[in-house]
Amino acid sequence: MAVAPAKERGSSKKGKDINSLTGRQKAAIFLVSLGGEISAKIMERLREDEVEKIVFEIARTESVEAELKDAVLQEFQDLMAAQNFITTGGIDYARELLEKSLGSQKAIDIINRLTSSLQVRPFDFIRRTDPAHLLNFIQQEHPQTIALILAYLDPGKAAVILQNLPEEMQPEVSKRLATMDRTSPDVLREVERVLEKKLSTLSSEDYTAAGGVESIVEILNLVDRSSEKAIIESLEEEDPDLAEEIKKRMFVFEDIVMLDDRAIQKVLREVDTQELSKALKSVDTEVQDKIFRNMSKRAASMLKEDMEFMGPVRLKDVEEAQQKIVSTIRRLEDSGEIVIARSGEDELVQ
Repeated sequence: MAVAPAKERGSSKKGKDINSLTGRQKAAIFLVSLGGEISAKIMERLREDEVEKIVFEIARTESVEAELKDAVLQEFQDLMAAQNFITTGGIDYARELLEKSLGSQKAIDIINRLTSSLQVRPFDFIRRTDPAHLLNFIQQEHPQTIALILAYLDPGKAAVILQNLPEEMQPEVSKRLATMDRTSPDVLREVERVLEKKLSTLSSEDYTAAGGVESIVEILNLVDRSSEKAIIESLEEEDPDLAEEIKKRMFVFEDIVMLDDRAIQKVLREVDTQELSKALKSVDTEVQDKIFRNMSKRAASMLKEDMEFMGPVRLKDVEEAQQKIVSTIRRLEDSGEIVIARSGEDELVQ
């Protein structure tokens, strides 16, 4: 059986166009072009599954023509420039600069590809605004508008804004955020226009998913306990079903009784004894007993003494201590170190 000369075997690669390459193939060519030392540093920042896919593609990559390598590197440079322009002045600014340097069609192609991969979201400018300034700016807006903005903010920043809104407005905004599903690009653009912000226009006409019960739960889990209680109580009066759905997905300090003994012991190793004694001051004996049972007799006795000698404690201090412990519990759950059984959904069976 005749074997084709080496030149002919590689001829199928010759003249390959960059547009025919997949993202993985481009990544492989890019990393090969950078050399082993720099490529290794980049791969350290990738997920394991991403590294496996790219390494597999590198292994499949034969010799790459200089023109194709240059095209891949140029595309990367264009994307990085576009990303920098977007960060500096938004999508419109990026498109304008790229059109001047690369032409209209090439600029559109780069912007579409970049915004698709980076998932550029509405209200990008607002997300970089200080929460205090943002609160002053939006608190006079309609609750639906406020809910829409909060849906696109980082949950921590959204929590700061929600708990500082007028008390009568908090439940209404929370309800609208929880029942929000999808918002059309036209509505988002109109809100951006009315708010007179030079924000990014949507590059895609797809409906954008934001809000919903999970969104409000994530935010409520970060607000202070007083605001959380007030909002939940108001929602219970106005929409009991929605309030119950939200409560099912939330974890409050009293829910520590849902943790198994091993999880409780893990939490106790992570929290400060002083904070724990404050947190237990105003809770039911069921919660206290759950904690005491998972401590040595000596440690439990010392904790009880601390609580007795502490005297009266401000409710705000108690709630802050409880919030710190809840944050620790959520962190441990996120890292997979403990499991929280939520309304029977995560019950463990033998």
